[in-house]
Amino acid sequence: MAAAAALEAVAPTGALWGLVHDFVMGQQEGPADQVAADVKSGSYTVLQVVEALGSSLENPEPRTRARGIQLLSQVLLQCQSLLLEKEVVHLILFYENRLKDHHLVIPSVLQGLRALSLCVALPPGLAVSVLKAIFQEVHVQSLLQVDRHTVYSIITNFMQTREEELKGLGADFTFGFIQVMDGEKDPRNLLVAFRIVHDLISRDYSLGPFVEELFEVTSCYFPIDFTPPPNDPHGIQREDLILSLRAVLASTPRFAEFLLPLLIEKVDSEILSAKLDSLQTLNACCAVYGQKELKDFLPSLWASIRREVFQTASERVEADGLAALHSLTACLSRSVLRADAEDLLDSFLSNILQDCRHHLCEPDMKLVWPSAKLLQAAAGASARACDHITSNVLPLLLEQFHKHGQSNQRRTILEMILGFLKLHQKWSYEDKDERPLNGFKDQLCSLVFMALTDPSTQLQLVGIRTFAVLGAQPDLLSSGDLELAVGHLYRLSFLEEDSQSWVAALEASGALAALYPIAFSSHLVPKLAEELHKGELDLSRGDEPTKQSRHLRCLQALSAISTHPSIVKETLPLLLQHLCRMNKGTVVAETSEVIAVCQSLQQVAEKCQQDPESCWYFHQTAVPCLLALAVQASMPEKEHSVLRKVLLEDEVLAAMVSVIGTATTHLSPDLAAQSVAHIVPLFLDGNISFLPENSFPCRFQPFQDGSSGQRRLVALLMAFVCSLPRNVEIPQLNQLMRELVELSCCPSCPFSSTAAAKCFAGLLNKLPAGQQVDEFLQLAVDKVEAGLSPGPCRSQAFTLLLWVTKALVLRYHPLSSCLTDRLTGLLSDPELGPAAADGFSLLMSDCTDVLTRAAHAEVRLMFRQRFFTDNVPALVQGFHAASQDVKPNYLKGLSHVLNRLPKPVLLPELPTLLSLLLEALSCSDCVVQLSTLSCLQPLLLEAPQVMSLHVDTLVTKFLNLSSSPSMAVRIAALRCMHALTRLPTPVLLPYKPQVIRALAKPLDDKKRLVRKEAVSARGEWFLLGSPGS
Repeated sequence: MAAAAALEAVAPTGALWGLVHDFVMGQQEGPADQVAADVKSGSYTVLQVVEALGSSLENPEPRTRARGIQLLSQVLLQCQSLLLEKEVVHLILFYENRLKDHHLVIPSVLQGLRALSLCVALPPGLAVSVLKAIFQEVHVQSLLQVDRHTVYSIITNFMQTREEELKGLGADFTFGFIQVMDGEKDPRNLLVAFRIVHDLISRDYSLGPFVEELFEVTSCYFPIDFTPPPNDPHGIQREDLILSLRAVLASTPRFAEFLLPLLIEKVDSEILSAKLDSLQTLNACCAVYGQKELKDFLPSLWASIRREVFQTASERVEADGLAALHSLTACLSRSVLRADAEDLLDSFLSNILQDCRHHLCEPDMKLVWPSAKLLQAAAGASARACDHITSNVLPLLLEQFHKHGQSNQRRTILEMILGFLKLHQKWSYEDKDERPLNGFKDQLCSLVFMALTDPSTQLQLVGIRTFAVLGAQPDLLSSGDLELAVGHLYRLSFLEEDSQSWVAALEASGALAALYPIAFSSHLVPKLAEELHKGELDLSRGDEPTKQSRHLRCLQALSAISTHPSIVKETLPLLLQHLCRMNKGTVVAETSEVIAVCQSLQQVAEKCQQDPESCWYFHQTAVPCLLALAVQASMPEKEHSVLRKVLLEDEVLAAMVSVIGTATTHLSPDLAAQSVAHIVPLFLDGNISFLPENSFPCRFQPFQDGSSGQRRLVALLMAFVCSLPRNVEIPQLNQLMRELVELSCCPSCPFSSTAAAKCFAGLLNKLPAGQQVDEFLQLAVDKVEAGLSPGPCRSQAFTLLLWVTKALVLRYHPLSSCLTDRLTGLLSDPELGPAAADGFSLLMSDCTDVLTRAAHAEVRLMFRQRFFTDNVPALVQGFHAASQDVKPNYLKGLSHVLNRLPKPVLLPELPTLLSLLLEALSCSDCVVQLSTLSCLQPLLLEAPQVMSLHVDTLVTKFLNLSSSPSMAVRIAALRCMHALTRLPTPVLLPYKPQVIRALAKPLDDKKRLVRKEAVSARGEWFLLGSPGS
C-alpha cells in the first residue's frame, strides 16, 4: 500500500518535470498553460512547480534562468488567487532578489511581480518593498515597450489596492515614478503613465519638492504631436493622448507657475494645433485655479487671447480663445476675496474694456465684432462681470446707434446690444432695483421701436428679436411699453412686402403672449377680431387677393398668440365662430379659406398639448363644434348652405382630421373616456345630444342607410378613436368594428370606404393580443377574400387588406406574414397588380393620420428590417417566375421596400439585389424609376466598390433617364450622375468624354432645378482625374 502511494506521488511529479523540461529546454510554449491548468485543478502546488524548476532557476546560463522564471511567472499570472500569504512572502523575496540578475531575466521577473501585485493575500509592507526594489534595481527606460508597460501595470495595481502603504513612502514614491517615466515615448505606455500621474495628484500623494520635476516629465510631451500609423491595431488616437495629458496638466494649481508661461508661449506660436491645444488646456485649468495662480499672468494671457481673436483666420482658434477668456473671467469671479485683497476681476475687466471699447466707436467698424465677442465672452462668465461690462458698454452702443444713420450699421450695433441682453437672461436678481438693465430700459425700448419702424427688413428682424429678449426680462417692461410693442407687432404681422418680418413678428408675439397674456388679450386679440370681421366682409364681397391675404395672416396671428391658457379661451371661440359664420352663408366659403381656419385650429391644438387643462378645453370646445358643423353639412336640406358642400370635400375633411387627431392624442385616459362615451354613440346610434346646435332635419346614421355625405364623416371618427391612448376602453367596440368592415367594402364612396378601412386598422393595431383581436381579424380576412373575388368591391377589399396588413406588420403580429403573402400574390393580378406594388410603399412608410407613434399605435422597432427579411426573397422569386407583363409590378414593390430600408441593412444584400434594381430603371413607370434612383444614390456613396462593377450599365441608364419626361426623374438621375463620381477614378475615366457631352443637353432644360443639378454633376465630371480632385 505504501509503495503504491509513493508511486502515485512520484508519477505526477515526473510528468511535471517533463513539462518543465519541454518549456525551458525544448522552447515550447504550450506546457506553461498545461502546468497552470494542473495547478488550478490541484494536481500540483506552486511549491512543487518551484521545486521542479530548481535546476533551471540556478542554471548559470541567463537564458535558461529567464525561461525558468518565465514559466513560473506565467503560472502565477493564472493562479495568483490560489496563493497563501506565506507563499506570497517567499515569492516576493525571490523575485526582488532576481531583479539584480542579468538583464535577460528582468522581463520574466517583472511578469511575476505583476502577478503577485494582483494577489489579495499580499501582506502589508511588501508593495512598498517591491516598488523600492524596482526603483533601485531596474533602469526601466532601457526595457522593451511591453516590459515598461508591465512596470506601469505593477504601479497601477498597487495604487489601486495599497494606497495608504504607498503614501507612507512620501515624496520618494513620486520621485521613483518620475525616474521610471522619464524618457517614455511609446503612446500605449504614455496613456497609462499619464493616468498614474493624474492619480498621484488627485489622490493627494505627497509630491514634496518634486512638483517641478513631475511637471517637466509630463509637460515635455505638450503639445502632443502624434500621428497614428495606418492600420494601427491598438487604436490609439492623437485625441486620446491630448485629453489624457490635459487631465494631468489641469489637475492641480501647483503646476500653474510652470504651465501658464508654457501655454502663453504655445498660443503665441505659429502652429495651429499648438494654439488650439493650449487654449483648450487653459480653459480646463481655470476650473481648478484661483486668483492667486492667475494673478501674475493675467496681462500676458489677455494679450495673447486678444491677439488671436483680432487677427486669426481660424474660427476654431477664435472660438477656443473666447472660451478661454470666459473661463478666466469665471475663475476670477468665484474666488473669495479677503478684505485687504485686490479685486483682480475688476482690474481684469477694466483692461478688457480699455482695449475693446474704442473699437466700438471706430467709423469703419472693422474690429467691432471681434471686440463685441470678447466683451460678451467675459460678460457671460458671471453676474458681476455681466453687470460691470454691460454698464460700461451699453451707453456707448446706444450712443453709436444714434450716431450712425445707415440701416446696416444700426443693425450691427443692435445685434451687439442683443448679445449683451441675452447674457442677462442667465442671471437672476432678487432685488428688482439691482437689475442693471432698469436704468437703460427707456433708451432700449426707444431704440427698438425705431428699429421696428425702419424700412430695412433686416433691421426690423433684429429689432423684433431684441424686443423678445427684453420682454423675457422679468418686470422690466411697463404696460405702456407692451401696448406700443403689441401695436408694432400687429403692424408687422400684416406687412405685405417681406415675409421674413411678419414670420418673426408672429414668433415674437407667441413668445411674449405666454409671458404677458393680459396685455395681448387687451390690445392684440380685439384688433385681430376686428380684422377677422373685416376679412369676412371682404370675402363676402369677393375682394382682391391682397385683402384675402390679410385675412389669412389674421388667422395665423390668432393661432400664433395662443400660447397661454387664458388667450386660448379667447382665440379658439373666435376661430370657431368664424367657421360657423361661414356655415350660415354670411361668408363666401372657398375650400382654401376653410382649410386655413382648420390649419390655425390645429396649430392652437399643438400649443395646447403641453398643458392638460388647455388640451381638455380645446378638445371639449372644438371637437363637438367641428362635428356639429360636419353633421349639419351632411344633412339633406332644401336651404342651400355655402359651406356645406365645401365641408365634405376631401381636402377639408383631411384638415379637420388633423385638428381632431391633434386635439385627442394628449388627452389623459380619464378625459378621453368621457369624450369617447359621446362620440362613438354619435356615429353608431345617432346620439347628437352633446353637439351644439343639434337640431337636424333627419337622423345621423353614417353606418346604416346614411347618405354619401354622412358616410364621409367616418374620417372624423377615425381621427378621434385612432388617436386615443391604448388603455381607453371604446364602447360598443364589437358593433363598431363590424360596421367599419362593412363600410370599408362599400363601392359607392371610395373616400368613406378608405376611411373605414384605416379606422378598423388603427383600432386593430392597439388592441391587446387575445381572442377579440383574432375574431376581428378573421372578420376582416373573410370580408377581404369575399371582396377580392370578381365584382364591384375588389378595389375596396384590396384597400382593407392593405391597411390591416400594415396594422399587423407594425406590431409583429404572427398573422402578418399570411397577409403579406396574399398581397405579394396580388402582384400578378392584371387589375390590382399596380396598386399592390404601390401598397408596399404604404407598408414601409410612416403615415400621418393613423398608425403613428404619436397617436399611441403599437409600432415595433425595426419593423422595416423584419419586413425586408421576411418578404424580399418572395418578391425576388416571384419576379423570376412572373410573366413579362407583370414583372414591373414586382420591380416596383421591391423598389419601394428597398428605398425605405435603412442603408446599413441593405448594403450586405446589395450584390444579390443590384441586378434587379438596374432592371427596374428600364421600367416605363416613372414612380418605379424615381423610387429606384432614390435608392441607388446613397448606395453609390456608401458601396462604391460593389457599384463600380456595374458602371457601364449605371452610366447608360442614368444618362437615358436625364431626359425623362418627368422633372423629378431627371433631377434624381442627374444627382445619381453626380454621385457616380465617388466611384474609383480609374473605373470612371473611360466614360468621362461621353458623360460630359451627354450632360450638355440638360444644361438647357426648361426647368431651373434640372439645370442646377446638371451644372453640379457636369462640373464634377469635368474635374474627374484632375490633380487634387
